[in-house]
Amino acid sequence: MAAAEARAEGPPLPGPPGGRPRPVCSRPYFLVLMVFAHLYVLNVLGLLLFVHLSAGEPGGPPAAPPPPPPPPARALPRLEGIKVGHTQRVELVPGRAHAVRTLSLKPLLFGWESSSRSSRYRNTRPCGVGWACSWRISSEIPDFLTEEECKLIVHLAKLKGLQKSQILPTEDYEEAMEMIEISQMDIFNLLDHNQDGQLQLKEVLTHTRLGNGRWMTPENIREMYTAVKADPDGNGVLSLEEFKQLNIRDFHKYMGSQKVKMSDLVRNSQHTWLYQGEGAHRVMRAIRQRVMRLTRLPPEIVEHSEPLQVVRYDQGGHYHAHMDSGPVFPETACSHTKLVANESAPFETSCRYVTVLFYLNNVTGGGETVFPIADNRTYEETSLIQNDIDLRDTRKNCDKGNLRVKPQQGTAVFWYNYLSDGEGWVGELDDFALHGGCLVTQGTKWIANNWINVDPNRRRQQQFQQEMERFAGAEAGAGAGAPGEWTVDKAYSGVHLEL
Repeated sequence: MAAAEARAEGPPLPGPPGGRPRPVCSRPYFLVLMVFAHLYVLNVLGLLLFVHLSAGEPGGPPAAPPPPPPPPARALPRLEGIKVGHTQRVELVPGRAHAVRTLSLKPLLFGWESSSRSSRYRNTRPCGVGWACSWRISSEIPDFLTEEECKLIVHLAKLKGLQKSQILPTEDYEEAMEMIEISQMDIFNLLDHNQDGQLQLKEVLTHTRLGNGRWMTPENIREMYTAVKADPDGNGVLSLEEFKQLNIRDFHKYMGSQKVKMSDLVRNSQHTWLYQGEGAHRVMRAIRQRVMRLTRLPPEIVEHSEPLQVVRYDQGGHYHAHMDSGPVFPETACSHTKLVANESAPFETSCRYVTVLFYLNNVTGGGETVFPIADNRTYEETSLIQNDIDLRDTRKNCDKGNLRVKPQQGTAVFWYNYLSDGEGWVGELDDFALHGGCLVTQGTKWIANNWINVDPNRRRQQQFQQEMERFAGAEAGAGAGAPGEWTVDKAYSGVHLEL
């Protein structure tokens, strides 16, 4: 029986002789465990010693806490246009509501004309040959400024002094152009917009602003062709073979030899900048607060944008159609964030998310603000010039623009220069924001511009705002009496040319 039970139980388990119980862990295992325990204790002691030494001697200054992580940039609100003629009430001044009326919508929203749109703002002609109608947001706000505020802004501008908005070309133009290293074939490909191997007048005109600042008309181009013998058959079109026979320096010499008047330039006006930051005149501060309520943009963005630009157009003054901002490519930096971001970029542009334009007086004749293509669904730059009619030319063709706003003292208009990216931030440049100042035929025109600067690169904009807050805090901590001008205000004190 005992033998059977022993066979049933199987062979005995290995263990120490004499039938003593097996220990929980062997000696080698215990040694390894103790080594790891000692290493852990030593690491803890080393960490405590490091913290003690980092904190300094008892009673000394505590170590500076690490900087908090940057807060995420807030989404940018946008006013809804709803429909053409829609009116919404906005309280720009406490206890006083203002009517904001939509003049146009962007092409993704509406594609038909509203009968409530006043005839003084719209062109009664069809949308133009080859054009399809659409709308872009642009709102009119009556009585944004009082008559007294308008007069004060003009007075402050005169006291500070105005300078020419665009200076005449210098005598060094020819020398500067010759220093640009670009092949003749590259120039042809740059001008040949549709890549058909021929240069039409409108293709050349769309790029003539890159010249000496003179506004070129079809007649000017033909005169230049004749002078340099560029168009033998006189059809106004240059083939690749004809272009290869030309000496590009002849064009530069011709442009440099032409006497240019102020009326020949892209812009004929005078301007100055008025500070709006902390410590500015109460009216300047009040305008900035109204812009905040109107646009609903974060105060830290509005406060750190450009100062107020005041512009005077005398009789004969104009500003050909242009964009207030430029497209931002990977190789382009925004003017207001470039230094803070500490990034090198070959090009920079004014990243103006919103334009708010104020009319400071009633103009006797002309001076309207024109949006040539506000009613178009599609945009093609070369289509702006058809049959020798350049819709960008505000001296000759303002009456052909799709949307015009007549200056009325105290009234404001504003629009978005960029589309939304769909995630609450700045997207692509809105081509339909093309606008200009029509020729002042009688009297003087005074306006002011508030531009809200936002970098389409969200990280750079956030970094810029943090640096500006740090700068403001450092000035306040220094106790330097009256607050100084913001860095962005100082940056525009010597600007002459703005295109």
